[in-house]
Amino acid sequence: MTAVEVHTISKTYGKKKEVNALNNISFSVTKGELFGIIGPDGAGKTSLFRILTTLLLADNGTASVDGFDVVKDYKAIRNRVGYMPGRFSLYQDLTVEENLNFFATIFNTSIQENYDLIKDIYAQIEPFKDRRTGKLSGGMKQKLALSCALIHRPSVLFLDEPTTGVDAVSRKEFWEMLRRLKEQGITILVSTPYMDEAGMCDRVALMQKGNIMSIDTPEAIVSAFQYPLYKARSDQMLPLLNELKQFEGVKDAYVFGEYHHAVLKDEQQVTLLIQRLNQSGLKYELKPAQPDIEDCFMLLMNHTHA
Repeated sequence: MTAVEVHTISKTYGKKKEVNALNNISFSVTKGELFGIIGPDGAGKTSLFRILTTLLLADNGTASVDGFDVVKDYKAIRNRVGYMPGRFSLYQDLTVEENLNFFATIFNTSIQENYDLIKDIYAQIEPFKDRRTGKLSGGMKQKLALSCALIHRPSVLFLDEPTTGVDAVSRKEFWEMLRRLKEQGITILVSTPYMDEAGMCDRVALMQKGNIMSIDTPEAIVSAFQYPLYKARSDQMLPLLNELKQFEGVKDAYVFGEYHHAVLKDEQQVTLLIQRLNQSGLKYELKPAQPDIEDCFMLLMNHTHA
């Protein structure tokens, strides 16, 4: 069954509607799926989530959550979804326990009634239940916000960049918590700018400038990468990048950690590229690389709308 259905949703901002946040977005999410929206700032992720949680009206198109229309049935949807916005939005002057009680009361429930759903998460911050929320660390705020979003046992959970600004250990813990929640049948939509988090999802939508460029499993997206990929480095990285970009046999070249990645048009270009780099006088290292989601994203971003 389908938990979320989006059909040709568009959203613009500005007096002259000059900013296109979403351009005819369409996709569906199956019940119980962990679905990732992957893209940088400005991709349209937050606008999409705000439309699906009935906080924003689309300019055109339709969307439904749990079979309910986001415009006509907004009250029903608000009772069924959990939403964790990108900006921390709990009451900083209330304690941990007071925040959780407040959100439980809004939904006519109690901490005790749904404690089994949040216990693995809340147990980690319960020793600090009397601490004011504003005094919590980033990772603890994240766990509290997730507990508050879950306290009414939602059927669909929307998490907007939940791991941004959180340390690596807390990020890992958070994704482990999401996997456990998924086992309880909750449909989870999570947006993130971190490409390495794509592999944690059942399926992902790669998003850029209001467009969805690809939707599939992370493995299928990577396996669809059809070009030879090489990584190169030198003690003169900027001249090296310029050489790669200027070589006509290179389809794309970009900075990738301590290396530059070069996407070649075909395998025959390797010999020609080596000749060019040898002639440049640069001392360099060049070797084959295995593509990942970020390489796929870069290729799609630079060539889908070319």
